[in-house]
Amino acid sequence: METLSWLVNNFKEFGKDLAIITQDKQYSYSELFEKVTKLKKFLAQNQINQGEVVAIVSDYSLESISLLLALIENKNIIVPIASKVQSSVDEKIETAYCDKVITINEKEFFVRSLVFGDKHQMIQTLTQSQSAGLILFSSGSTGKPKAMIHNLNNMINQYKNKKNKSMNMLLFLMFDHIGGLNTLFNILAIGATMIIPNSRDVDEVCGLIEKYKISILPSSPTFLNLILMSESNKKYDLSSLRLITYGTEAMPESLLIRLKNSFPKAKFLQTFGTSETGIATTSSKSSNSTFMKIETTDLEYKIVDNELWLKSKTQVLGYLNASMESFSDDGWFKTGDLVEADSDGYLKIIGRAKEIINVGGEKVLPCEVESIILQMPEILDCMVYGEKNAITGESVVVDVVLRDNELSSSIKKLIRSYCKDKLDNYKIPTKAIIVERTNFGERFKKIRSNHASSTI
Repeated sequence: METLSWLVNNFKEFGKDLAIITQDKQYSYSELFEKVTKLKKFLAQNQINQGEVVAIVSDYSLESISLLLALIENKNIIVPIASKVQSSVDEKIETAYCDKVITINEKEFFVRSLVFGDKHQMIQTLTQSQSAGLILFSSGSTGKPKAMIHNLNNMINQYKNKKNKSMNMLLFLMFDHIGGLNTLFNILAIGATMIIPNSRDVDEVCGLIEKYKISILPSSPTFLNLILMSESNKKYDLSSLRLITYGTEAMPESLLIRLKNSFPKAKFLQTFGTSETGIATTSSKSSNSTFMKIETTDLEYKIVDNELWLKSKTQVLGYLNASMESFSDDGWFKTGDLVEADSDGYLKIIGRAKEIINVGGEKVLPCEVESIILQMPEILDCMVYGEKNAITGESVVVDVVLRDNELSSSIKKLIRSYCKDKLDNYKIPTKAIIVERTNFGERFKKIRSNHASSTI
Protein backbone atom coordinates (compact mmCIF):
# COMPACT_ATOMS: atom_id res chain seq x y z
CA MET A 1 0.00 0.00 0.00
CA GLU A 2 1.38 3.37 -1.04
CA THR A 3 2.75 5.71 1.63
CA LEU A 4 1.41 9.18 0.92
CA SER A 5 3.06 11.42 3.52
CA TRP A 6 6.74 12.20 3.99
CA LEU A 7 6.17 12.05 7.75
CA VAL A 8 5.25 8.36 7.83
CA ASN A 9 7.83 7.55 5.18
CA ASN A 10 10.54 8.86 7.55
CA PHE A 11 9.71 6.11 10.05
CA LYS A 12 11.48 3.55 7.86
CA GLU A 13 14.68 5.61 8.14
CA PHE A 14 14.37 5.89 11.94
CA GLY A 15 13.97 2.12 12.08
CA LYS A 16 14.69 0.64 15.51
CA ASP A 17 14.90 4.02 17.25
CA LEU A 18 12.32 4.31 20.01
CA ALA A 19 9.20 6.21 18.97
CA ILE A 20 6.77 5.69 21.86
CA ILE A 21 6.96 4.65 25.49
CA THR A 22 3.56 4.09 27.08
CA GLN A 23 2.50 2.02 30.08
CA ASP A 24 6.08 0.76 30.39
CA LYS A 25 6.00 -0.66 26.85
CA GLN A 26 8.35 0.54 24.13
CA TYR A 27 7.65 0.78 20.40
CA SER A 28 10.16 1.52 17.66
CA TYR A 29 9.56 3.64 14.57
CA SER A 30 9.49 0.42 12.53
CA GLU A 31 6.70 -0.91 14.73
CA LEU A 32 4.84 2.38 14.43
CA PHE A 33 5.17 2.20 10.65
CA GLU A 34 3.75 -1.34 10.65
CA LYS A 35 0.86 -0.25 12.88
CA VAL A 36 -0.01 2.62 10.55
CA THR A 37 0.13 0.30 7.54
CA LYS A 38 -2.25 -2.18 9.22
CA LEU A 39 -4.64 0.59 10.16
CA LYS A 40 -4.76 1.84 6.57
CA LYS A 41 -6.10 -1.61 5.67
CA PHE A 42 -8.50 -1.37 8.61
CA LEU A 43 -9.85 1.90 7.19
CA ALA A 44 -10.46 0.24 3.81
CA GLN A 45 -12.18 -2.74 5.44
CA ASN A 46 -14.49 -0.43 7.35
CA GLN A 47 -15.28 1.66 4.25
CA ILE A 48 -13.74 4.82 5.64
CA ASN A 49 -13.27 6.68 2.40
CA GLN A 50 -10.93 9.48 1.39
CA GLY A 51 -12.33 12.90 2.26
CA GLU A 52 -14.72 11.72 4.96
CA VAL A 53 -14.84 13.50 8.31
CA VAL A 54 -13.67 11.06 10.99
CA ALA A 55 -13.66 11.63 14.75
CA ILE A 56 -11.12 9.88 16.97
CA VAL A 57 -12.50 9.69 20.50
CA SER A 58 -9.37 9.08 22.56
CA ASP A 59 -6.43 10.71 24.27
CA TYR A 60 -2.85 9.87 23.30
CA SER A 61 -1.95 6.18 22.90
CA LEU A 62 -0.09 4.02 20.39
CA GLU A 63 -3.45 3.25 18.82
CA SER A 64 -4.72 6.85 18.57
CA ILE A 65 -1.44 8.16 17.14
CA SER A 66 -1.27 5.33 14.59
CA LEU A 67 -4.90 5.92 13.62
CA LEU A 68 -4.31 9.67 13.24
CA LEU A 69 -1.40 8.98 10.90
CA ALA A 70 -3.39 6.40 8.91
CA LEU A 71 -6.22 8.89 8.45
CA ILE A 72 -3.73 11.52 7.28
CA GLU A 73 -2.47 9.02 4.73
CA ASN A 74 -6.08 8.37 3.72
CA LYS A 75 -6.68 12.11 3.24
CA ASN A 76 -9.47 12.30 5.77
CA ILE A 77 -10.64 15.32 7.75
CA ILE A 78 -9.81 14.35 11.33
CA VAL A 79 -11.56 15.43 14.53
CA PRO A 80 -9.56 14.43 17.64
CA ILE A 81 -11.74 14.44 20.77
CA ALA A 82 -10.10 13.81 24.13
CA SER A 83 -13.04 14.85 26.33
CA LYS A 84 -14.50 12.24 28.68
CA VAL A 85 -17.85 14.08 28.96
CA GLN A 86 -20.26 12.31 26.62
CA SER A 87 -22.47 15.37 26.00
CA SER A 88 -19.38 17.32 24.91
CA VAL A 89 -18.26 14.47 22.65
CA ASP A 90 -21.70 14.24 21.01
CA GLU A 91 -21.89 17.99 20.45
CA LYS A 92 -18.48 18.07 18.76
CA ILE A 93 -19.31 15.10 16.54
CA GLU A 94 -22.47 16.84 15.33
CA THR A 95 -20.83 20.25 14.88
CA ALA A 96 -18.03 18.73 12.77
CA TYR A 97 -20.46 16.88 10.44
CA CYS A 98 -18.68 13.58 11.17
CA ASP A 99 -19.24 10.70 8.74
CA LYS A 100 -17.51 8.16 10.98
CA VAL A 101 -16.68 8.01 14.68
CA ILE A 102 -13.88 5.74 15.90
CA THR A 103 -13.79 5.26 19.65
CA ILE A 104 -10.67 3.64 21.09
CA ASN A 105 -11.19 1.68 24.30
CA GLU A 106 -7.98 0.07 25.55
CA LYS A 107 -6.68 -1.33 22.23
CA GLU A 108 -10.08 -1.93 20.62
CA PHE A 109 -11.48 0.21 17.80
CA PHE A 110 -15.23 0.78 17.61
CA VAL A 111 -16.51 2.31 14.37
CA ARG A 112 -19.93 3.85 13.79
CA SER A 113 -21.34 5.69 10.80
CA LEU A 114 -23.43 8.86 10.93
CA VAL A 115 -25.43 10.94 8.45
CA PHE A 116 -25.76 14.71 8.97
CA GLY A 117 -27.02 15.80 5.56
CA ASP A 118 -25.25 18.48 3.52
CA LYS A 119 -21.73 19.31 4.63
CA HIS A 120 -20.47 22.80 5.44
CA GLN A 121 -19.03 24.48 2.34
CA MET A 122 -15.51 24.62 3.85
CA ILE A 123 -15.54 20.85 4.38
CA GLN A 124 -16.66 20.33 0.78
CA THR A 125 -13.89 22.61 -0.50
CA LEU A 126 -11.21 20.86 1.56
CA THR A 127 -12.43 17.43 0.41
CA GLN A 128 -12.23 18.54 -3.23
CA SER A 129 -8.63 19.69 -2.70
CA GLN A 130 -7.68 16.10 -1.74
CA SER A 131 -5.80 17.32 1.34
CA ALA A 132 -6.05 15.88 4.81
CA GLY A 133 -7.91 18.16 7.21
CA LEU A 134 -8.12 18.84 10.92
CA ILE A 135 -11.00 20.17 13.00
CA LEU A 136 -10.11 21.49 16.45
CA PHE A 137 -12.37 22.99 19.10
CA SER A 138 -11.68 25.89 21.42
CA SER A 139 -11.87 25.20 25.15
CA GLY A 140 -15.36 26.68 25.26
CA SER A 141 -14.85 28.31 28.64
CA THR A 142 -16.90 31.36 27.60
CA GLY A 143 -19.64 29.54 25.73
CA LYS A 144 -20.05 27.06 22.92
CA PRO A 145 -16.67 25.77 21.66
CA LYS A 146 -15.69 27.10 18.25
CA ALA A 147 -14.99 24.48 15.56
CA MET A 148 -11.92 25.42 13.50
CA ILE A 149 -11.03 23.67 10.25
CA HIS A 150 -7.43 23.44 8.99
CA ASN A 151 -5.69 22.12 5.90
CA LEU A 152 -3.61 19.49 7.71
CA ASN A 153 -1.14 19.02 4.85
CA ASN A 154 -0.11 22.68 5.17
CA MET A 155 0.25 22.32 8.92
CA ILE A 156 2.39 19.16 8.79
CA ASN A 157 4.70 20.53 6.10
CA GLN A 158 6.02 23.06 8.65
CA TYR A 159 7.92 20.19 10.27
CA LYS A 160 9.60 18.97 7.09
CA ASN A 161 13.42 18.83 6.82
CA LYS A 162 14.02 19.15 10.55
CA LYS A 163 17.27 17.64 11.84
CA ASN A 164 17.10 14.28 13.57
CA LYS A 165 17.53 14.50 17.34
CA SER A 166 17.70 11.73 19.91
CA MET A 167 15.87 12.89 23.05
CA ASN A 168 13.01 11.93 25.35
CA MET A 169 10.03 14.28 25.45
CA LEU A 170 6.85 14.12 27.49
CA LEU A 171 3.61 14.27 25.50
CA PHE A 172 1.69 16.38 28.01
CA LEU A 173 -0.72 18.73 26.25
CA MET A 174 -3.86 17.00 25.02
CA PHE A 175 -4.58 15.08 21.81
CA ASP A 176 -7.21 17.62 20.72
CA HIS A 177 -5.07 20.67 21.55
CA ILE A 178 -2.96 22.54 18.99
CA GLY A 179 -0.02 22.58 21.41
CA GLY A 180 -0.24 18.82 21.97
CA LEU A 181 -0.34 18.10 18.24
CA ASN A 182 2.59 20.46 17.73
CA THR A 183 4.64 18.41 20.22
CA LEU A 184 3.56 15.16 18.54
CA PHE A 185 4.47 16.23 15.00
CA ASN A 186 7.77 17.72 16.18
CA ILE A 187 8.74 14.45 17.86
CA LEU A 188 7.79 12.36 14.82
CA ALA A 189 9.61 14.71 12.42
CA ILE A 190 12.94 14.58 14.28
CA GLY A 191 12.82 10.90 15.28
CA ALA A 192 12.75 11.59 19.02
CA THR A 193 11.02 9.47 21.68
CA MET A 194 7.66 10.43 23.17
CA ILE A 195 6.63 9.31 26.63
CA ILE A 196 2.85 9.17 27.13
CA PRO A 197 1.62 9.52 30.74
CA ASN A 198 -1.26 7.36 31.97
CA SER A 199 -2.68 10.51 33.53
CA ARG A 200 -1.67 14.14 33.98
CA ASP A 201 -1.33 13.72 37.70
CA VAL A 202 1.71 15.57 39.07
CA ASP A 203 3.30 12.48 40.66
CA GLU A 204 2.68 10.41 37.52
CA VAL A 205 4.36 13.02 35.32
CA CYS A 206 7.32 13.58 37.66
CA GLY A 207 7.78 9.82 38.09
CA LEU A 208 8.06 9.43 34.32
CA ILE A 209 10.57 12.28 34.08
CA GLU A 210 12.77 10.51 36.64
CA LYS A 211 12.32 7.01 35.18
CA TYR A 212 12.95 7.87 31.52
CA LYS A 213 15.29 10.84 32.02
CA ILE A 214 12.99 13.11 30.05
CA SER A 215 14.80 16.22 28.84
CA ILE A 216 11.89 18.32 27.52
CA LEU A 217 8.67 19.09 29.40
CA PRO A 218 5.97 21.08 27.55
CA SER A 219 3.48 22.41 30.09
CA SER A 220 1.51 25.37 31.43
CA PRO A 221 2.12 27.79 34.31
CA THR A 222 -0.77 26.22 36.24
CA PHE A 223 0.69 22.70 36.02
CA LEU A 224 4.22 23.86 36.81
CA ASN A 225 2.92 25.57 39.93
CA LEU A 226 1.17 22.31 40.91
CA ILE A 227 4.60 20.65 40.87
CA LEU A 228 5.92 23.24 43.31
CA MET A 229 2.82 23.07 45.50
CA SER A 230 3.05 19.28 45.81
CA GLU A 231 6.85 19.46 46.21
CA SER A 232 7.10 16.66 43.64
CA ASN A 233 10.28 18.34 42.41
CA LYS A 234 11.80 17.30 45.76
CA LYS A 235 10.31 13.78 45.78
CA TYR A 236 11.60 12.88 42.30
CA ASP A 237 14.91 13.34 40.50
CA LEU A 238 14.03 15.81 37.75
CA SER A 239 17.63 16.77 36.97
CA SER A 240 17.34 15.35 33.42
CA LEU A 241 15.11 18.28 32.40
CA ARG A 242 16.98 20.62 30.09
CA LEU A 243 14.06 22.55 28.61
CA ILE A 244 10.72 23.43 30.19
CA THR A 245 8.30 25.16 27.84
CA TYR A 246 5.18 26.96 29.03
CA GLY A 247 2.21 28.48 27.27
CA THR A 248 -1.63 28.48 27.05
CA GLU A 249 -1.89 31.33 29.64
CA ALA A 250 0.13 34.25 30.95
CA MET A 251 3.01 33.37 33.30
CA PRO A 252 3.18 35.45 36.51
CA GLU A 253 6.74 36.79 36.82
CA SER A 254 7.08 35.77 40.46
CA LEU A 255 6.08 32.19 39.59
CA LEU A 256 8.68 32.03 36.81
CA ILE A 257 11.39 33.16 39.26
CA ARG A 258 10.35 30.46 41.76
CA LEU A 259 10.38 27.85 39.01
CA LYS A 260 13.82 28.87 37.81
CA ASN A 261 15.13 28.64 41.36
CA SER A 262 13.64 25.15 41.67
CA PHE A 263 15.01 24.00 38.30
CA PRO A 264 18.34 25.86 38.01
CA LYS A 265 19.75 23.60 35.25
CA ALA A 266 16.70 23.86 32.99
CA LYS A 267 16.10 26.50 30.36
CA PHE A 268 12.61 28.03 30.40
CA LEU A 269 11.03 28.91 27.06
CA GLN A 270 7.70 30.63 26.57
CA THR A 271 5.78 29.12 23.67
CA PHE A 272 2.98 30.89 21.90
CA GLY A 273 0.28 29.95 19.47
CA THR A 274 -3.43 29.81 18.81
CA SER A 275 -5.70 27.14 17.39
CA GLU A 276 -6.45 29.61 14.58
CA THR A 277 -2.87 30.31 13.45
CA GLY A 278 -0.77 27.42 14.77
CA ILE A 279 2.27 27.41 17.05
CA ALA A 280 4.96 30.03 16.52
CA THR A 281 8.71 29.54 16.91
CA THR A 282 9.71 31.70 19.86
CA SER A 283 12.72 32.64 21.94
CA SER A 284 12.62 33.97 25.50
CA LYS A 285 14.74 36.96 26.43
CA SER A 286 16.09 34.79 29.26
CA SER A 287 14.85 31.94 31.45
CA ASN A 288 13.89 34.54 34.07
CA SER A 289 12.03 36.79 31.64
CA THR A 290 8.43 36.70 30.48
CA PHE A 291 9.44 38.63 27.34
CA MET A 292 9.61 36.53 24.16
CA LYS A 293 10.31 37.06 20.48
CA ILE A 294 8.25 35.52 17.66
CA GLU A 295 10.70 34.18 15.09
CA THR A 296 8.54 32.13 12.70
CA THR A 297 9.10 33.36 9.13
CA ASP A 298 5.68 32.08 8.02
CA LEU A 299 3.90 34.11 10.71
CA GLU A 300 3.47 37.88 10.81
CA TYR A 301 2.34 39.90 13.79
CA LYS A 302 1.36 43.44 14.63
CA ILE A 303 0.04 45.19 17.72
CA VAL A 304 -3.25 47.07 17.46
CA ASP A 305 -4.40 48.97 20.58
CA ASN A 306 -2.15 46.74 22.70
CA GLU A 307 -3.73 43.58 21.21
CA LEU A 308 -1.61 41.05 19.32
CA TRP A 309 -2.78 40.32 15.77
CA LEU A 310 -1.40 37.38 13.78
CA LYS A 311 -1.39 36.21 10.18
CA SER A 312 0.14 32.87 9.12
CA LYS A 313 0.39 30.67 6.03
CA THR A 314 -1.09 27.79 8.01
CA GLN A 315 -3.98 29.59 9.64
CA VAL A 316 -7.48 28.19 9.93
CA LEU A 317 -9.72 28.07 6.88
CA GLY A 318 -12.59 29.26 9.06
CA TYR A 319 -15.11 28.33 11.75
CA LEU A 320 -17.86 25.79 11.17
CA ASN A 321 -20.16 27.25 13.83
CA ALA A 322 -19.14 30.87 14.39
CA SER A 323 -18.69 34.13 12.52
CA MET A 324 -15.29 35.38 11.40
CA GLU A 325 -15.51 38.54 13.50
CA SER A 326 -12.23 37.66 15.24
CA PHE A 327 -10.51 38.13 11.85
CA SER A 328 -10.00 41.47 10.11
CA ASP A 329 -11.17 41.98 6.53
CA ASP A 330 -7.59 41.50 5.30
CA GLY A 331 -7.04 38.23 7.17
CA TRP A 332 -5.43 39.20 10.49
CA PHE A 333 -6.48 37.13 13.50
CA LYS A 334 -7.25 39.25 16.57
CA THR A 335 -5.87 37.03 19.33
CA GLY A 336 -7.40 38.85 22.30
CA ASP A 337 -3.96 38.73 23.96
CA LEU A 338 -2.74 42.03 25.36
CA VAL A 339 0.99 42.65 25.03
CA GLU A 340 3.79 45.02 25.89
CA ALA A 341 6.75 45.44 23.51
CA ASP A 342 10.28 46.50 24.37
CA SER A 343 12.84 48.30 22.20
CA ASP A 344 14.52 45.00 21.23
CA GLY A 345 11.41 43.55 19.62
CA TYR A 346 10.47 41.26 22.50
CA LEU A 347 6.83 40.90 23.53
CA LYS A 348 5.28 40.25 26.91
CA ILE A 349 1.80 38.74 27.24
CA ILE A 350 0.15 40.71 30.04
CA GLY A 351 -3.32 39.16 29.89
CA ARG A 352 -6.48 38.61 27.89
CA ALA A 353 -8.74 41.45 26.79
CA LYS A 354 -11.75 39.47 28.06
CA GLU A 355 -10.17 39.10 31.50
CA ILE A 356 -9.68 42.83 32.19
CA ILE A 357 -11.42 43.95 35.39
CA ASN A 358 -12.96 47.42 35.15
CA VAL A 359 -12.95 49.11 38.56
CA GLY A 360 -14.66 52.49 38.24
CA GLY A 361 -13.10 53.03 34.81
CA GLU A 362 -9.64 51.84 35.88
CA LYS A 363 -8.41 48.66 34.20
CA VAL A 364 -6.89 45.79 36.18
CA LEU A 365 -4.96 42.88 34.64
CA PRO A 366 -5.37 39.73 36.76
CA CYS A 367 -1.87 38.41 36.02
CA GLU A 368 -0.23 41.54 37.42
CA VAL A 369 -2.08 41.16 40.71
CA GLU A 370 -1.46 37.40 40.86
CA SER A 371 2.26 37.90 40.39
CA ILE A 372 2.39 40.14 43.48
CA ILE A 373 0.22 37.89 45.66
CA LEU A 374 2.22 34.78 44.68
CA GLN A 375 5.27 36.41 46.27
CA MET A 376 3.64 35.96 49.67
CA PRO A 377 5.06 32.97 51.56
CA GLU A 378 1.61 32.24 53.02
CA ILE A 379 0.09 31.58 49.57
CA LEU A 380 0.68 28.55 47.34
CA ASP A 381 -1.59 29.57 44.48
CA CYS A 382 -4.11 32.25 43.58
CA MET A 383 -6.47 33.36 40.84
CA VAL A 384 -7.73 36.92 40.38
CA TYR A 385 -10.98 37.82 38.65
CA GLY A 386 -13.69 40.45 38.63
CA GLU A 387 -16.99 40.47 40.49
CA LYS A 388 -19.94 42.79 39.84
CA ASN A 389 -20.09 45.79 42.16
CA ALA A 390 -22.98 48.24 42.40
CA ILE A 391 -20.71 51.25 42.96
CA THR A 392 -17.57 50.61 40.86
CA GLY A 393 -19.01 48.28 38.23
CA GLU A 394 -16.57 45.57 39.22
CA SER A 395 -14.31 44.79 42.13
CA VAL A 396 -11.19 42.64 42.34
CA VAL A 397 -11.56 39.20 43.93
CA VAL A 398 -8.88 36.60 44.56
CA ASP A 399 -9.18 32.86 45.21
CA VAL A 400 -6.24 31.67 47.30
CA VAL A 401 -4.74 28.33 48.23
CA LEU A 402 -3.09 28.73 51.64
CA ARG A 403 0.07 27.06 52.87
CA ASP A 404 -1.46 27.01 56.36
CA ASN A 405 -5.25 27.12 56.83
CA GLU A 406 -4.84 28.61 60.29
CA LEU A 407 -4.30 31.92 58.49
CA SER A 408 -7.79 31.84 56.95
CA SER A 409 -9.29 34.47 59.28
CA SER A 410 -6.57 37.03 58.58
CA ILE A 411 -5.66 36.34 54.94
CA LYS A 412 -7.61 39.29 53.45
CA LYS A 413 -5.85 41.68 55.80
CA LEU A 414 -2.46 40.09 55.05
CA ILE A 415 -3.01 40.39 51.29
CA ARG A 416 -4.09 44.02 51.47
CA SER A 417 -1.16 44.89 53.70
CA TYR A 418 1.33 43.13 51.42
CA CYS A 419 -0.04 44.74 48.24
CA LYS A 420 -0.37 48.24 49.70
CA ASP A 421 2.98 49.60 48.49
CA LYS A 422 3.18 47.33 45.42
CA LEU A 423 -0.13 47.96 43.64
CA ASP A 424 -2.47 50.88 43.07
CA ASN A 425 -5.28 50.76 45.60
CA TYR A 426 -7.97 49.91 43.01
CA LYS A 427 -6.00 46.81 41.99
CA ILE A 428 -5.87 45.36 45.51
CA PRO A 429 -8.47 42.61 46.05
CA THR A 430 -11.47 43.60 48.13
CA LYS A 431 -12.35 39.97 48.77
CA ALA A 432 -10.20 36.86 49.35
CA ILE A 433 -11.81 33.44 49.05
CA ILE A 434 -9.99 30.39 50.40
CA VAL A 435 -10.15 27.39 48.07
CA GLU A 436 -8.57 23.93 48.01
CA ARG A 437 -7.47 24.52 44.41
CA THR A 438 -7.93 27.28 41.87
CA ASN A 439 -10.40 26.73 39.05
CA PHE A 440 -8.62 25.30 36.00
CA GLY A 441 -9.73 23.12 33.12
CA GLU A 442 -8.48 19.82 31.72
CA ARG A 443 -5.92 21.76 29.67
CA PHE A 444 -4.39 23.09 32.93
CA LYS A 445 -5.39 26.65 32.21
CA LYS A 446 -7.08 28.87 34.78
CA ILE A 447 -10.76 29.58 34.22
CA ARG A 448 -11.70 32.95 35.65
CA SER A 449 -15.30 33.20 36.82
CA ASN A 450 -16.38 36.12 34.68
CA HIS A 451 -13.56 36.64 32.24
CA ALA A 452 -12.52 33.21 30.97
CA SER A 453 -10.66 32.94 27.67
CA SER A 454 -11.82 30.78 24.79
CA THR A 455 -8.49 30.35 23.04
CA ILE A 456 -5.63 28.00 23.94
